[in-house]
Amino acid sequence: MKDYIKYIRNLVGNHKIIMNAAACIITNENNEVLLQHRSDDHLWGLPGGIMELGETEKETCIREVKEETGLEIEITSFLGTFHNKHKHWPNGDKAHVICAVFTADVIGGKLNKDNEETLDLAYFSVDNLPNIEAPDHIEAIHYYYTTNRGD
Repeated sequence: MKDYIKYIRNLVGNHKIIMNAAACIITNENNEVLLQHRSDDHLWGLPGGIMELGETEKETCIREVKEETGLEIEITSFLGTFHNKHKHWPNGDKAHVICAVFTADVIGGKLNKDNEETLDLAYFSVDNLPNIEAPDHIEAIHYYYTTNRGD
């Protein structure tokens, strides 16, 4: 089913639900992490999004990165599962987001912020991150850089 979240939200309104998501850590040659300035909540975070019915976490990650950045990726590792227990969107929707975070190499495509989900895309050093309010993304980024994966 395409657009599973709209379907669920039509049933439950903006009451808090559990949502499965996937996100990706992509770094450049300077070991900077790619972040997306999202159009839905106007916040910075890792490229990624909510799982659709019938998808695996890896499939969600690959699809969302392509939709939000224009990049084609190959998953290189599973970093871990991280939680945002109190996600609130500007429209009033609430969720406990369970996010599977992967690392990946870019294998094609071109970085492109011209889509409805993205306001901006940029690479940042771990010492110069913008304000990221999603605790799952913050934890994943810091875990990545403190487990020698970011060396």
